Amino acid sequence: GSQITTEERRLIDKKHLNDITAARLPPLHHSPAKLLSMEESIAIQIQQKEAYEAMQAKLAAQKLAESLNIKMLKFEPEGKASMQYREVRDED
Repeated sequence: GSQITTEERRLIDKKHLNDITAARLPPLHHSPAKLLSMEESIAIQIQQKEAYEAMQAKLAAQKLAESLNIKMLKFEPEGKASMQYREVRDED
């Protein structure tokens, strides 16, 4: 038989796969995996843990506020709300 280059062999295998299955690999949207040093890996893990804990605390505070039925209203000490109960009357 004749010698087939690796590129030709890859094309033949690809064509064979196309003939027997409709399954396709999803397109690669991100860069391939890369090696990190231990220090970089630990720094990323700590950062992700802090972000996760902050989100958990925020959600817990929100659930607590909802369960206690706390409403945050706008406070205007010198706005029209403070003028509603003050009436200026003439004493004469």
